[in-house]
Order: sequence, then C-alpha cells, then structure tokens
Amino acid sequence: MLVIRLARKGSKHRPFYRIVAIDKAKSTASKYVELLGIYNPMKEEPEIRIDLEKYNKWIVKGAQPSQTVKSLVKKVKTDN
Repeated sequence: MLVIRLARKGSKHRPFYRIVAIDKAKSTASKYVELLGIYNPMKEEPEIRIDLEKYNKWIVKGAQPSQTVKSLVKKVKTDN
C-alpha cells in the first residue's frame, strides 16, 4: 500500500522534510515513488509547498496520507 508521508532530510537540529508518496513498508530513507512537496519548519514562518494536483492524483489512486500531511495540506488549502 502506498502512503503519503514526510521523509526527513537535513542535518542534526536542522530538519527539512520532503512530502513523498512511498510504499508503507519502506523506511523514510528509502527511494520514494514521487516527490509531492516540501516542508521546512526551521524558517521564521514555516515553508510548506505541496503540488496539490499530484497529491490529489495519489489520493484517487488509493494512497493514504499521514495525519501530519493531512494537516499540512489543510494549511495550504486555507492559505490559498
């Protein structure tokens, strides 16, 4: 089953996340199927960029978003 979740990047104490579609059984360090966006919580105002077209495509195909990704998508939709 595919899930949409965060994959951590960045260095120690400087997290940076990619929002990815990935197989549920794989670790966050594994190769993802598709990159959907980024989340950078370290900026003054956290940066959230999500390609909603790609996100919706994966949702229609049956991918399950994590709770964190759901809340980030909700923030992006309310900002626009």
